[in-house]
Amino acid sequence: MYYTPKGVCSTGIDIETEGNIIRSVSFTNGCSGNTQGIGRLVEGMDIEDAISRLDGIKCGRKDTSCPDQLAQALKTIKSAS
Repeated sequence: MYYTPKGVCSTGIDIETEGNIIRSVSFTNGCSGNTQGIGRLVEGMDIEDAISRLDGIKCGRKDTSCPDQLAQALKTIKSAS
């Protein structure tokens, strides 16, 4: 699934899942080291667990962050299944 994040430096998130398990996450743009780290940390994780850990994280004065946007994308995947 491709997700277009809102309110962050990243311009896209590619997510591959298998059932309820996250197989891979790749961000386009954003802080490269941080987004690569987030992607690797959630690989193999249950979607619901990732959402509970990432949802609501803010970046500086922004109301959202790349991790929070990943959580929003995962919620979209979860609601579609």
